[in-house]
Amino acid sequence: MTSFAERVSKAAAALHALFPATPLQRNDYLSKKYGAHVLLKREDLTPVRSYKIRGAFNFFRHALAAGTAAELFVCASAGNHAQGFAFVCRHFGKRGVVYMPVTTPQQKIDKTKLFGGEFVEIRLFGDFFDDCYRASLEFAEASGAHMVPPFDHKDIIEGQATVAWEVADQMPGGRSPDMMVLPVGGGGLSAGVTQYFHEIGRDMRFVFCEPAGAPSLAQSLAAGRRVRLESVDNFVDGAAVGEIGREPFRHLRDFPADSVRLIPENRLCATMIEMLNVEGVVLEPAGALAIDALKDFAKKELRGKTIVCVVSGGNFDFERLPDVKERALRFEGLKKYFVFRFPQRPGALRDFLDLLGPDDDIARFEYLKKSARNFGSVLIGIETKDRRNFDVLAKRFHEAGWAYQDITDNETIAGLVI
Repeated sequence: MTSFAERVSKAAAALHALFPATPLQRNDYLSKKYGAHVLLKREDLTPVRSYKIRGAFNFFRHALAAGTAAELFVCASAGNHAQGFAFVCRHFGKRGVVYMPVTTPQQKIDKTKLFGGEFVEIRLFGDFFDDCYRASLEFAEASGAHMVPPFDHKDIIEGQATVAWEVADQMPGGRSPDMMVLPVGGGGLSAGVTQYFHEIGRDMRFVFCEPAGAPSLAQSLAAGRRVRLESVDNFVDGAAVGEIGREPFRHLRDFPADSVRLIPENRLCATMIEMLNVEGVVLEPAGALAIDALKDFAKKELRGKTIVCVVSGGNFDFERLPDVKERALRFEGLKKYFVFRFPQRPGALRDFLDLLGPDDDIARFEYLKKSARNFGSVLIGIETKDRRNFDVLAKRFHEAGWAYQDITDNETIAGLVI
């Protein structure tokens, strides 16, 4: 019986007939910033701009080799798995059906159609992923189609592990990195990479990164069993999974809970903007998780270490850029929102503007309602160039007698009015 590492090696050889190994690139900017040797495994440079094509290809390869696959395949996905699935359907000349929520952005639908061409049909069903996933399972059962899961299958895990095979082959001098930072959604990538390196005897530290709003691995490791989250923040859509996969968790369950870093979504946006502006690298939220996790370490922990960060995807819809920039500014303390009790008299606005400094800018000014004849509630958004300017403003507002509330970090109120 062949070992997992041997099967991964064969999977990598087959995969490289489809596309070459993605680069393992030293990033000088990040290396200087953290005093380490930071290498980026650029999965955003696969044909579908994410690593998901690896698992889908390997699943198809095994199914077709076994002769048990139906002529029709099906998957449920609103993102990268759908695109990898579609590309592989076209490659093998097999018909596929992709179930997507009705709320899926048109850009993702169009890209999936582009990759699959005439071999793929897209069906929009339900407002949420769980709805369309159930519909895909019902379709598979009724039609006899072969279901291709996004992460919870041994062949998917084996395919994602080809990332580790390439890293081992690409490391300078055949050395092992000191640390490997892996993004986690359903866990297929992390399960495959850790298992492969364990089998070939490569000793390194693994750090797993999850969105703070979707900590399924972190909570499962803490509980010692798979935990299904009651709610999930879908902003990091490529990694926002409500429950870690059963098969991936079997491989990951012995890691300590503190090996998982929970990444704040707004801080992640700052990393995306930083990589775009400084390095010209376009990353989706999930694709920036591993890079952002470096911010959690003291510099002395990283100094001189060789660190591999897996950049898991670059399928970013630029229509989301205003929201990403907004979140980044709020995280960096450069933008705040206030509700002021504004007097209804001539000159009140001029008095308020006179309190602002030369680097302070009104980004939003909106009357919410007039709470009394002489006062009204006003939403005011202020951007500045230095977060310390808000301390100066707070002092000026107090001395001038303005009544206001800072709602920047009040998710309930901000979600209603911003």
